This record gives sequence, structure tokens and C-alpha cells, in this order.
Amino acid sequence: MPLWIPITVAAALFQNIRTTMQQKIRGLLSVDGANFVRYAYGAPLSLLALALLVLLTDRTVPLLSPRFVALVAIAGVAQIVATSLMIHAFALRNYAVGTVYSKTEILFVALFATFIAAEPLGALAWFGILVCLAGVAILSVRGNLRDVRSVLADLAHKGALYGLLSGVFFAIAAGTIREASKVLPDGDFLIRGITVLALMNTIQVVLMGAWLWYRDRPQLAKAAHTWRSSAWVGLFSVLGSACWALAMALENAALVRAVGQIELVFTFIASRLVLKERPSLGEWLGSLLLIGGVVLILIGR
Repeated sequence: MPLWIPITVAAALFQNIRTTMQQKIRGLLSVDGANFVRYAYGAPLSLLALALLVLLTDRTVPLLSPRFVALVAIAGVAQIVATSLMIHAFALRNYAVGTVYSKTEILFVALFATFIAAEPLGALAWFGILVCLAGVAILSVRGNLRDVRSVLADLAHKGALYGLLSGVFFAIAAGTIREASKVLPDGDFLIRGITVLALMNTIQVVLMGAWLWYRDRPQLAKAAHTWRSSAWVGLFSVLGSACWALAMALENAALVRAVGQIELVFTFIASRLVLKERPSLGEWLGSLLLIGGVVLILIGR
């Protein structure tokens, strides 16, 4: 099995945990505040990981060219915007609408890879992406097929539009992270991926901190006061982001993000194990479609 696949599965698991925790602190922080803690508590960890990687091994930090820095900055800003749009989509409509439309990211990443990064996918992989999206739609409404139609028909609602826009910006972030890792002149995938992450998180915490200082200064104090819960968001955020960056240093971003949709299967499994609920036929169908889509993508790549 290629190394990028288990790394991507780990990224999806960490992202699932981080999103759940981030939603819990939404009652304590604003949208921007909940977004900020992801970077404020994650950036020091990513810088520490880079420092340990250099100090404890014979690796060195690659030369950072202006193009590399520009690509990482674009990725960082795109990720900030995408996360805020996704949280807004959840607040304006509901989780199902926000999730379905934000997950259109995999289509936009595939278009980016094909027409900008010169890493086109095969026809079978494209079909697998569509199958994954069908599975996402069904799982997002907990298997109720009638609700799938209503969610997909709700495109004109602001929540759905925010979800679509978040997908676009997540795709920009994924594509530019992949391009940034390719720009680095030397180093293995580990040092390249962690270097991308450390610089991106540093840029993000500076930008978000400056934005909150200007627009909503009390959120900075609240982010500090909620450190017990916010620190966990930062930890799982940096673990997930590290795995995404490492996977994208190894493989086409479109394939990585497509396989990462298995995150929703983790949500499905966790809710069954924790809540002891009996899965509906629709939920089983959604899970099978999502897993089947991932298999088609891997075969068709």
C-alpha cells in the first residue's frame, strides 16, 4: 500500500476529531474566534515539530524561495477563508447543507490538478469522485434519501452558497500546498511537509491575530481563557494538517482529498459506537458509496 494512503486516513480521522471539538467551543467563541484557536494553539506545535525534526535527525530546512513563501501564504489565507465560510454555512442552514456543499472541494481540487498543476486524473477516478459525493450527500442527512433531494435543491440558500465557496477555497488551499511542497528544492517528504505546515500556521496565526485585534479584540482574551478546550482543537488541527501536508508531498492533492472523504465514515462509525444507534439502510448505502468511490479513485488514478 502506498504510504500516502494511511497518512491520508489518519488526516481524515484527526480532522473529524478537530471539527467536533471546534463545534463545541462555538458556544464560547465567535466564528473567527473558533477559527483562530485552530492556528493559535497549532502553530507552536508545528514549529516545535520542525525544530525536533532538524535537531534530532540529519535533516535541514530546505531553502525557502519567494515562490514557495507566496504559495504557502495563498494556502494559509485560503484555508482561513474556507474554514470561516464552512462554520458560517453550518450556522446559517444546518450541518447537512454545509457538509454536502463544502465537500464539493474534491471536484474543485481535481479541476485544479488537471488544468493548473498538470496532474490529470483518469476517467474512472473522476467517476469515483462523483460516487464519493453521492455518499457524502446521503451520510450528511443521516441516510434519509428524501432529505438528500431537499439539500441538493437548496442551492439558492445562503448556507449552501457559503458551503460551495468553502469548497472552492479548500481546493485552493489543497492545490497550493501540493505545489509548495513540489517547489522545495530538496529534502524528503517529511521535512517538506512539516516545513510547509510550520510556515503556513505561522502566517495564519499572525493574520488571524491581527484581524481579531482590529475587528473583535475580546475574542483574543476568550481564546486564552478557553485554553483547556482550545488547546485540544489546536493539537488535533496540527496533527490533521501535518498528515494532509505529508500526504500531498507524496501524491496528487486531488487523490489525497478524495480519499480523505472517508472522514464521514468515521463520523458514521463513531455515532453508532457511542450512541448505540441502529444504522439505517440509507446510512449503510452512503457509507458503501463513499468507500466504493474511494476504491474507484485509487484504481483509476
